[in-house]
Amino acid sequence: MTPALPPMMPVGRPIKRSLTLHGHRTSVSLEEPFWRAFREIAKERNIPINVLAAEIDEMRGVESGLASAIRVYVLAYTQNKAQLGD
Repeated sequence: MTPALPPMMPVGRPIKRSLTLHGHRTSVSLEEPFWRAFREIAKERNIPINVLAAEIDEMRGVESGLASAIRVYVLAYTQNKAQLGD
């Protein structure tokens, strides 16, 4: 039997916010649920959101944008955490 899907939360339009990467300002547009999860991950890791963004920026390939890389990171982090049972 297939488990029921969780209820969808309203996503809305992406929200543009500024980040500082390696001393340079940049803006990233993410939907609010991704911003919220991104901030929570930074808090769990006890690092500023700009440091986490810089880590993700360094890991991403040239073919992916920063916003997409953050979304994928948030998804992978959340899935990994769920598999570990935290």
